[in-house]
Amino acid sequence: MRAIASDEGLPLDDPQALRDAEVPEPEPGPLDVLVRVEAVSVNPVDVKKRRSHKAGRGPLIAGYDGAGVVIGVGRDVHGLKEGDEVWWSGDATRPGSNAERQAVDHRIVARKPESATFADAASLPLTAITAWESLFDHLRLNREDHGTMVIVGGAGGVGSILTQLAKRLTALRVIATASRHESEAWALRMGADAVANHRDLVATVTDLAPDGVDYVFSSYTCGNVEAFAKILKPFGHAVSIDGTDESLLPLFAKSASMHWEYMFTRSRYGTWDIAEQSRILSAVADLVDRGEVMPTATHYIDDFTADGIREAHRLVESQAMIGKVVVHR
Repeated sequence: MRAIASDEGLPLDDPQALRDAEVPEPEPGPLDVLVRVEAVSVNPVDVKKRRSHKAGRGPLIAGYDGAGVVIGVGRDVHGLKEGDEVWWSGDATRPGSNAERQAVDHRIVARKPESATFADAASLPLTAITAWESLFDHLRLNREDHGTMVIVGGAGGVGSILTQLAKRLTALRVIATASRHESEAWALRMGADAVANHRDLVATVTDLAPDGVDYVFSSYTCGNVEAFAKILKPFGHAVSIDGTDESLLPLFAKSASMHWEYMFTRSRYGTWDIAEQSRILSAVADLVDRGEVMPTATHYIDDFTADGIREAHRLVESQAMIGKVVVHR
């Protein structure tokens, strides 16, 4: 089948950084569905995987968001059948969605929102699961929970859906961070109550929340731990999706907690509750179909080839993306 492959971590302008390739058909296992891929989105993890791929490991087929149609089911699959329109976020240890077809564990797949196109649907799975796990697995929030949350990277892919979920499913006040007029406008459109400038995080958050905040969600943690410690209230919580190797000691005096969110943990380790990700996607699909959550695609590339994926990587690498970029057939 046709796929978009990377052979090693080359600069994006190198023709071999992403190339059209013929690769073997996926071999679905008993728990897998075989999906005809109609649309994907590109996330920072795609860029990181491409950049770090070593020569000699064989072609990397990335793609950690997808929407498409089930064309085959394994013998132990339940709840899905051929012809179902589905969405998923894949498994970082297996070939991804940048291909004509993909085999995916059905426990991390769900029916896509009926009201969304394949392209719009592809904008949400990875970011929605990341946001949901942050709010409800790590912070254990519910509809009655009050307080203030700062979302660092509020106009990005995860920040966009996290804001929406926090405003629909909790009673939190949300302060998103942005530094440009366009990103500020987008964060407010997603439902943020206020916007702080991440270039002057402590001062601008303190202006909006003089007594401190209860929660920080961070897509940009490196170099910001001390700032988080300053704006968090005692016993506050921070969730990081990008990790950091700097000291967490500044959080100590406030007995603040740092949580790490990695949405591939369940699929990577085959955890007992791996099917929770299918349930999360089903819940988000219902929210989309009820009009309570909107897809976050802002760039659409109608070119499911290496050239189209390359342009999507270029947009993500610019670090100026608002929302998500999708590539569709």
